[in-house]
Formats: sequence, C-alpha cells, structure tokens
Amino acid sequence: MDWFFAESVDGEHLITGEDAIHITKSLRKSVGEAVTLCDSSGVEHNCLIDRINDEGVFVHEISKTECQNEPSVEVTLFAALTKGDKLETVIQKSVELGISHIVPVLTSRCVSRPDAKSAAKKQARYQKIALQAAMQSRRAIIPDVSEIITLEKASKMLSDFDVAIFFFEGGGKSLKEILSSPAKKIAIFTGPEGGFEEREVELLAENGAVVATLGKRILRAETAPIVSLAAIMFETGNLE
Repeated sequence: MDWFFAESVDGEHLITGEDAIHITKSLRKSVGEAVTLCDSSGVEHNCLIDRINDEGVFVHEISKTECQNEPSVEVTLFAALTKGDKLETVIQKSVELGISHIVPVLTSRCVSRPDAKSAAKKQARYQKIALQAAMQSRRAIIPDVSEIITLEKASKMLSDFDVAIFFFEGGGKSLKEILSSPAKKIAIFTGPEGGFEEREVELLAENGAVVATLGKRILRAETAPIVSLAAIMFETGNLE
C-alpha cells in the first residue's frame, strides 16, 4: 500500500500538494483504492479514496495501528561533506536503514565547502530526499537533516548520546565490542574523501567518542556511513 505522511488524520482527510499530484498523476489512483497515511505520532491510518477533485484527494480511514517499522535504537549520523551528490545517496540509504537524524559536517579535508546560500539549498534538497526515502521504506518518522555544522561544534554535542563512534581507517575497536553494553542513543561519525586528520581524531576522542574500525579494507566516503549503519542495525537486532 502506498505510504504518505500527515500531521494528523481524523475521519475524512484531504491530501493536497505534491502528495495529491503523486497519487493522481504518478500512481494513477482512483476512487475506492487504498493509501496509508502515517501521522506525527507514528500511527498508520489505512484509508480508502472517497473522491478526487481540484482541491485534492479525499480519503477516509478504515483502520489504524501503531507503526512498528522504527528501530529500537536512535542513531544520528554525523557525515562529512563529500564531493558531488554522494551525500544524497548516503541520506537516502541511511533513511531506508533506519537513521533518526543526519548532520552534515564540515571537516578539514572536505572538498565541498558551500557558501551560506548554497548550503541552505542543499539542506532543503537533502530533507526532500529524506522524506521520499521515508515514504518508500514506510518509516513512522521523517528523519531530519540539519544545517551543515563544523566538526568542532559536532564534537560538543556528544554528551547527548549513550555512545558516540567515529570510524577511522587507522583502526579501532569493533562494533561488536563497542555495542556489547546497551545503548539507545548512538552517534556515528564518518569522514570525507581523504579521511579525518589526526587532530580531528584527537578532538572527537577528547569529547568522549570511541574510535572504531569497519575492517581492514578502506571504504569510500559514501560507503562507510551505509556499512556502519547496517552493521549497527545488525548488532542491535534491527535487521531480524
């Protein structure tokens, strides 16, 4: 069943904007067909289309249930900016895997260094990608993509998490070892092309982050976030 988000659903509901266009033009839905709306409290509402007109798509609820699609851990990805559209792929796949928050981070070796205007456009683009991925993967939430911040600022946020992990090609602990103690709120850091500088490794470690490894092979900047998140979901039982 096709999946959309709504702030709330109460009796008859009107779907407008891009969602209505998608339902009518792309999916070619008609009266009597089903759609699912997930509200801001994580309840999924199974609905049938009543009518379609210039206002939008009118639906009514036939049943509702608590969405069970969210992982048991809340993971925030602090991903260094990468060249081109690589971060867009990282955001899309991370949302599919169950990420809760994504924070683009500017590090010393980042080639991409957008100005304020470009950064705002990128954030809007990233958030739209997160929305589309959340709809496709039937998430109960739309993961938020924050504004771009510096690594220094990100390092000051680590006290908000049960565990913070940064992946370094120089080696470190295994995820199995790090996650052997229960953790609900997890932060992960991945670097740009060229990796982290030594002083950045020291900065994160000084603020409580644990150095981790993803094995002996060197992964590309756009591969590491996806692999690390998949490994965390596996280790915490969220791929069962």
